[in-house]
Formats: sequence, structure tokens, C-alpha cells
Amino acid sequence: MLAFAAALVWNAAAGAAIAQTPADQQDQSASSEPTIRENVDLVNIFFTVRAKKGGQLIPNLEQKDFKIYEDGKQQTIRFFARESDLPLTLGLLIDISASQENLIDIEKDAASAFFSSVIRKKDEAFLISFGKNTELLQDYTNSPRLLKAGLQDLRGDGNTPMIGRGPIPNVNTGPVPDMGTPKGTLLYDAIYLAADEKLKSEVGRKALILITDGEDQGSQYKLRDAVEAAQKADAILYSIYYVDRAFYSHGGFVMMGGGGESELRKMSEETGGHVFTVNAKHTLQDAFTEIQDEMRNQYAIGYVPINSNRDGSFRRIQIKTDKDYKVQARSGYYATPNDGK
Repeated sequence: MLAFAAALVWNAAAGAAIAQTPADQQDQSASSEPTIRENVDLVNIFFTVRAKKGGQLIPNLEQKDFKIYEDGKQQTIRFFARESDLPLTLGLLIDISASQENLIDIEKDAASAFFSSVIRKKDEAFLISFGKNTELLQDYTNSPRLLKAGLQDLRGDGNTPMIGRGPIPNVNTGPVPDMGTPKGTLLYDAIYLAADEKLKSEVGRKALILITDGEDQGSQYKLRDAVEAAQKADAILYSIYYVDRAFYSHGGFVMMGGGGESELRKMSEETGGHVFTVNAKHTLQDAFTEIQDEMRNQYAIGYVPINSNRDGSFRRIQIKTDKDYKVQARSGYYATPNDGK
């Protein structure tokens, strides 16, 4: 089993399972901070709403505009809020495999600007690079300065010095299931590790941001494993699909590769996230700006499931609105024992 050596962080300030009474909601109107109470039976869903035409974020809806269903059965909403200021726990995962090496300097600049604009004192973030190995470049911090310093350690796999660098210390890589499969881009492993080892023990709003062309080569874990780990960690996955077309084009011939957008879309949509594509008309900075807007225009719904049996099964969730909008939410959750969703 792959594992990060860094200790897991329990960040009480990052939020908790949320439950509010009507009186709490009235009190909240006079305060800039939401009232947060722990309720181990409450299922919390963070989601966004977009117009079906044009895709604009819709930020000003009310509880009466929504109905929520678990496995087809309508549930009673116990909590509703528009969450623009609740603390955020964020992981940025950057692909440094050979196909991405020429993009790393651009990624450093855009990610630095993103950290400066999005990370506040009550937020925390960490930084991971992945290619032939996964490496934790910066553990949890609310310091944009430290995160920027971690970004400066980004090196493409082909440019990584042999001394002083390598996999995360004390990581047991384990046997590779298929010895004929070369290790080149451990995308699914990186997502699994970030979700399971870093975010699973955290509470509140959690997100992973990927910068990659979506190609996986040599991961121990599969796409389904990565999605399941993110769902169990209650983490939203935002994917930035960034392809170096020049890498896949040599002498007028186009090589196969850079076609992982469908896999990224599946992982993002299953966890309530979105895929942002970088191209000539839509820059990496644009993608980061849109992610920031989305994270700061979320809603939160909480309910106590009619089915109280925590048998580890996957429960499908649907949030519906009568308005002509599209709800972007995770597809469900795992009802594991005493996990306090």
C-alpha cells in the first residue's frame, strides 16, 4: 500500500459536519461566520448550480428551490446555506511526466497566483507532484509563500537530479501488478493517496485540483479506485486538462497521447467537480480563476438519511431543482460506520 510519510492533520478550523436549527440560521445573518455543529448522522453535500444555457454560476437560490433524494427516496433537508466563506482544505496535484515538462514553468506562475488569491488564514493547502513517483512538495499550510516555494521544486521527470530527490520518504511502493507496464504517470495513484492519506481525516470543504493531460501509465490503483477514494474523503475533484500538443507532434506526425479528457471528466463529475480545458482561447490562469469562482459560490445541503443503516454501501444522491438549472454535485457517498458525513 502506498502511503505518505507526512502526518495527517486534523484541522478543526476547517469545519465540521454541519447542522443548524432555524434559530441558528437567524443568528447567522448577524454574523460573518456560519454556526457549525457536529452531527455524525448528517450527510453534507457541497454543490454548485449553473445555467443550462451558457453555464453561468447561479449563486442566489434558496432552500425551497431544491429537493434531495437518496437512492430515489426524498430526504428532509436539515441544513442549507450558501457557502462562500467556509474554510477550505485544498490539494494541488501537478503532472510532471515527460509529456508535461514543457508546461511546468507556466504551471508554476499560474499556481502561484492562484494560491495568493484563494488561500486565506483559515484555509489550508498542500502540493503534490506526480510522474514516475509521487512527491509531497509542501504539506498542509495556509502560507502562500510556502506553497510558492514548493512550486519552485517542481521538476520534470527528465530533469530531476538523481541526488536529493525521489519518492516521498518511507513510501512503500509495493509490487507493480503488471511488470510489463512502465511507470510513467502515476495519476490514479496520486489521486488515491491525496484523498485517502491527506484528505480523508479532514473535515469541512475539501477539494483536489489536478493539472494533467489525463494520461495514466503504471498506477497500482485504477480509475474506479481513485474515484472511490475521493468520494470516501468527501473531496471534490477539479481537473485542468492541459496538453502539450508539441510533445505529441513530431516531424508532422501526431503521436497517440493526451487523450485522457474523458477519464478526467468521469472522475470530476462523480465527485461534484468539473473539467477545465486549457487551449489557445482559454489559458491556465483562466481555469484557475473559474475554479476559484466555483469554490466561492457553493451551496451546502445537509440531511439525516431515512436509511440509517451504515453498511458500507454506496448511496446515490440527486439534488433537483424546478428551475432550468444544472446542479453539479457528487453522485453519492459510502455509508461507512460512524464516519460522520
